Amino acid sequence: MGNDSYNYIISDENAGKRIDKYISEIHDEVSRTYIQKLISDGNITVNDKQIKSNYKLSCNDSVNVTIPELTEPDILAEDIPLDILYEDDDLIVVNKPKQMVVHPAKGHYSGTLVNALIYHCRDNLSGINGVLRPGIVHRIDSDTTGALVVCKNDFTHNMIAQQLKVHSITRKYVAIVYNVIKEDDGTVNAKIGRSPVDRLKMAANVANGKEAVTHYHVLKRFKNFTYIECTLETGRTHQIRVHMASIGHPILGDQVYGPARCPYKLTGQTLHAKVLGFIHPRTGEYMEFEAPLPEYFKHLLNILN
Repeated sequence: MGNDSYNYIISDENAGKRIDKYISEIHDEVSRTYIQKLISDGNITVNDKQIKSNYKLSCNDSVNVTIPELTEPDILAEDIPLDILYEDDDLIVVNKPKQMVVHPAKGHYSGTLVNALIYHCRDNLSGINGVLRPGIVHRIDSDTTGALVVCKNDFTHNMIAQQLKVHSITRKYVAIVYNVIKEDDGTVNAKIGRSPVDRLKMAANVANGKEAVTHYHVLKRFKNFTYIECTLETGRTHQIRVHMASIGHPILGDQVYGPARCPYKLTGQTLHAKVLGFIHPRTGEYMEFEAPLPEYFKHLLNILN
């Protein structure tokens, strides 16, 4: 493969543009963050001089761009079965099972979704920020099941990430929560950030937290529990778990934000990413996918009935 090099002479219409914006328009398959890294590393120069990412171009500037060969990730490809809801040349939508971590991290170097994707995709992987890997644009907790989109190339990654940024992606979850919710519909609008008491937890209404909005709708009421559907406006870490706990309805099985003792034998929270919808980056068409409820979830609903 090797490095790819390009040279551009700036015309009148592009004069005045920031260098990082100009390059992102030409190379839309490369993320803006990676372009800024290329600039800081000296791989993008103007008139043979190193510049900063806020440099504004002038007419007849000579821009040289070198995109280094993608580095291989230090992640083992593993033949782990995937429940694929949809796949094409640009993306994959998978139904993630319980107890599967999305991306390798400390304590989880194998058995993750990315280990499985690297095996499944072979050489058809995206190169986000210079690392050859599947484009993970959003995650769900290891004990949360359901639909997750994974991007195969940078173009798709950037387009899906943009949809996430403007909250245009449809994300609906179902959950069983403690106690009976009286109203049929409600909204939790509370900033989420690191808990000042326990840094391993997230918390609602934190001073320096990020905006977070969750809409919920009651599907069914039981004696001591409620089956709900949650629609996300934002996608903060542990958002549904934190928001529902903050209004007195923690998710059944959630040992982090709920009661220490669970009345049923469960592995983690009863939370499932049921519906995922987005505009396909290549075709421009809206697509929506539904991940079927896992067996343990259906069994629990039958018991509660």
